[in-house]
Amino acid sequence: MGTALILAGRRALVLFRLVRAGAPLARRDDLPRRVRTEAVVVLGQRKLLQRLGPGLMHASIFWGFVVLLPTIPIAALYAVDAEPGLPRAFPLFWLERQGWYAALVDAFCLFVLAGVGTAFWIRKVQRPPRFEGSHLREADLILSFIAGIVSTLLFWRAAQGALGHAPWPAEWAPISDALSGLFGRGAATEALERALVWTHLLLILSFLVYLPYSKHLHVATAALNVFFSRTRARGRLEPLRFDLPEEELRFGAGTVAELTWKEILDTLSCTECGRCQDVCPAYATGKELSPKLLIMGLRDHVRVEGPKLLSDPAAATVPLVPGAVSDEVVWDCVTCGACIHECPVSIEHVDHIVDLRRHLVMVESRFPAEADPMLRDVERAGNPWGKPQAERAAWAEGLGLRVLEPGDPAPEVLYWVGCAGSFDERARVSARATARLLLDAGVDVAILGPRESCTGDPARRMGNEYVFQALAERNVATLDAAGVTRIVASCPHCFNTLANEYPDFGGRYEVVHHSELLAELVRTGRLRPTRGATSITYHDSCYLARHNDVLAAPRELVGAVGRPLEMARSGKRTFCCGAGGAHMWLEERGSAINEERVREAAATGAETLAVACPFCTLMLDDGVKQTGRELRVADVSTLLAEALERA
Repeated sequence: MGTALILAGRRALVLFRLVRAGAPLARRDDLPRRVRTEAVVVLGQRKLLQRLGPGLMHASIFWGFVVLLPTIPIAALYAVDAEPGLPRAFPLFWLERQGWYAALVDAFCLFVLAGVGTAFWIRKVQRPPRFEGSHLREADLILSFIAGIVSTLLFWRAAQGALGHAPWPAEWAPISDALSGLFGRGAATEALERALVWTHLLLILSFLVYLPYSKHLHVATAALNVFFSRTRARGRLEPLRFDLPEEELRFGAGTVAELTWKEILDTLSCTECGRCQDVCPAYATGKELSPKLLIMGLRDHVRVEGPKLLSDPAAATVPLVPGAVSDEVVWDCVTCGACIHECPVSIEHVDHIVDLRRHLVMVESRFPAEADPMLRDVERAGNPWGKPQAERAAWAEGLGLRVLEPGDPAPEVLYWVGCAGSFDERARVSARATARLLLDAGVDVAILGPRESCTGDPARRMGNEYVFQALAERNVATLDAAGVTRIVASCPHCFNTLANEYPDFGGRYEVVHHSELLAELVRTGRLRPTRGATSITYHDSCYLARHNDVLAAPRELVGAVGRPLEMARSGKRTFCCGAGGAHMWLEERGSAINEERVREAAATGAETLAVACPFCTLMLDDGVKQTGRELRVADVSTLLAEALERA
């Protein structure tokens, strides 16, 4: 027993030191929320239960582990001394004598065995694609360990009952009591009872030694990983610090030594369940990226390079790209966050991707060639279209919309138009509709015009953190000088950046999406649309629904102007249009994500595909043309403006 504890402890210490060696990251704030998350996600198994069948299977095993945990020290004490006197003197054995606990032990032994059987059925019979690439043989071994541990516990308790040694009331443990009928009361049963308790204990100790080397390490690390998951907005990326001493500067992750401690903990927590892979739009359309295999590749790299890092930090120099993952994997990601939403142990895949991109872009200048014009235009012209800033307000000609000049009084609401709404002809339709609606409702609204600049989202998601921060600081200075307190944004990417990322640079404003403000105006009667008969299916933008929980407002607008139909994947489980992560400016390999989404929209039978994002407008409109579907793509603001004209 002591040998097993020493072996497991030595390995645990190495892993602990490895996590501690990661780059700093502030994750010790907001303790009450972290405790709530721990209770809901870990104890309540909320994220696993998003898929009811597999979720109940895992929950049965997990809850069984929690309930049966006290039986381990009890069994250990019985193993070293079979006589009833000594063990029962320990306070822990008060629990063993309780009928209700005996009933729980019986029930959860059964639940765990049912869960193990279900897990084998899923893996061996159903064989869902999400397990492709997972270590299934190792999973089989782990499930066998669990089944062996629980079976020996149950039969050992039955043998105790047969010998009359059971301290609990027999009627409270019907399963153990029924199994005790298989045994007699002689020496053979006494020997069998000894064999069962020692087999049970040896299985536990073997599992304990094996655990720190296996994929099942998440038993120990998952709760920690969930506890230290982000409590701030899901769409926010952790900023890099460029004001640190040179030796402390970090430009993303190029080697194991540059991973944050949370990123290392992420890799050690992966369960290989494949839920992230199952919902990834890149993987679904034939790209090389699998979020699961990304984390597994990083984990394998950490396990090889980690010991070098601990002995000599200068020796851990093998690059993460392509040492752990390929360049294609890094650039396939659309940062939609579907993987994070599904992950039962709160792995933050997008942070890994962006940190890898940061190193490739800022240190190695290695990125897809087609992204170069976008990055250059954002830095030089203040927008990824490369258009002159003087043309930013051209879309608003004839609307009577106030352009905020230096020294002007601040408006009630500043309309942040965004680069797409300012410069792309198709996106301008929505911008004009939004402005007209706000003016018609009597909202005191203005725009910055040429003083508005790209928020920096495309540059940041591409990995150029330096350009993003320069734009963020400039925009915050402009907004603060103008006295802006409330902003409405049409682009979910701008909305996310202004609301969730600019506070890191001193920009704290009330930011709403245009669908939220328009829904409020309809709700209060300041806009009175006439509902039509057109069938409309609404596409949830990833940066609106999943990253920022804006789901109801766009649907209110759709319901106010037409007949709504839901797609199979909607809400927080939406399927990306393919534009996120700067993919508006990258060439796509394999099947097109936007075409896949258009086919899903067309399957509803809707006449109109409603959106609430200019990027989604462009991508899905292109997808309609490429697939030849008869669908009109229109922003909810455009549909609302048309419904008002019908009134």
